[in-house]
Amino acid sequence: MAKIAPITKNILIIAGDPSGDLHAANLIKILKKKDPELSVTSIGGMRMKKESSTFIYNLVSVGAIGFTEPFKRFFLWVKLIRIIRYYMNEKKPACIIAVDFYGFNHQIMGLASHRNIPIFYYIPPQVWASRPKRALSIARLAKHIFCIFPFEEDVYKKLGGACDFMGHPLLDIVPGFELSENIQIKDENYPFKIGILPGSRKDEIKRHLLIFVKSFYKLKSTYKNSRGYIFAAPEIPDEHIHKIIKTVNAEAAGDIEIVREEDYKIRASMDFSFTSSGTATLENALMGVPMVVAYKMPKLNFAIAKRIVNIPYVSLVNIILEKPLVKELLQNKANPDLLSQEAFSILNAPQKLNAMRKEFFAIRNLLGKPGVADRISDKILNYLKN
Repeated sequence: MAKIAPITKNILIIAGDPSGDLHAANLIKILKKKDPELSVTSIGGMRMKKESSTFIYNLVSVGAIGFTEPFKRFFLWVKLIRIIRYYMNEKKPACIIAVDFYGFNHQIMGLASHRNIPIFYYIPPQVWASRPKRALSIARLAKHIFCIFPFEEDVYKKLGGACDFMGHPLLDIVPGFELSENIQIKDENYPFKIGILPGSRKDEIKRHLLIFVKSFYKLKSTYKNSRGYIFAAPEIPDEHIHKIIKTVNAEAAGDIEIVREEDYKIRASMDFSFTSSGTATLENALMGVPMVVAYKMPKLNFAIAKRIVNIPYVSLVNIILEKPLVKELLQNKANPDLLSQEAFSILNAPQKLNAMRKEFFAIRNLLGKPGVADRISDKILNYLKN
């Protein structure tokens, strides 16, 4: 772990998952561009490390999610909280920015509140899906909450929180697409590009990648010229992915490519994607990429989730549109037969594919305007000036 250098103008930013790491890194970049004297200490992932003045720990690589996994990281949590407590006492940061990852960040909020250090919460947890008490905690402890979905603003304001809907940060980084009225029927020789997005954490990849690769090969048995593209997070080594792929097909290297990119150019060219539930589903929609959504989790986690989740969908696309536009296959239904069946039903029906893309096209307008990180950075820097 890196030592924290003595500084006079410092803020701390904490994220714990890959999407939070991405959006926090973009915010850090803009903050430092607007105020070159600002020093940013961070806990997060590889993207944040690249942009920060001082980096403490790669929390994203730990990958503790769900209801039971965080308990396995208890001693790491205790160690990190001890480091952050020392940092607060010694460096007295101007503010702390918490990015999603409530399970860890709510403890940091308590430490900061006790020391009168203001906290800004960027990308608050999806409390409208489960555990509404978290919204009350954030509303009480955060100086300001920056929401990324329009319906979140009312949730926090009703609880007395200072909150603004700032727009979704994906609008700043994910390219859009154009609609076409030309319906093209593609034969079995067409070289379909098939995205494989099993998740960004090792546990998710372990549960989904094998299933998605098998689904791809079922598709390839008909569309023989198709190629698969696995979109991998920077924390996941190629060796980990290749090990899983080879259990399906030892020669898969010729059919499937591992992609690491920041500009979404290859991802936007996909004809279809097998996608794990999460931010990836919204990214696909903003690029007009048809998909089927799947998710598997440990049985105990799923049983708990069924009891407390109060929305009918798991994918952000369906949640935003308030209807089942994309197929969701969970637990035992997340299998190669059903996944490939849904892929065939879309790729073999151009009219269905175009109808889905039209629905996707409307989502961008529901998520606000570009310039999200820029607007948030202004609010934070204006506070620091006062």
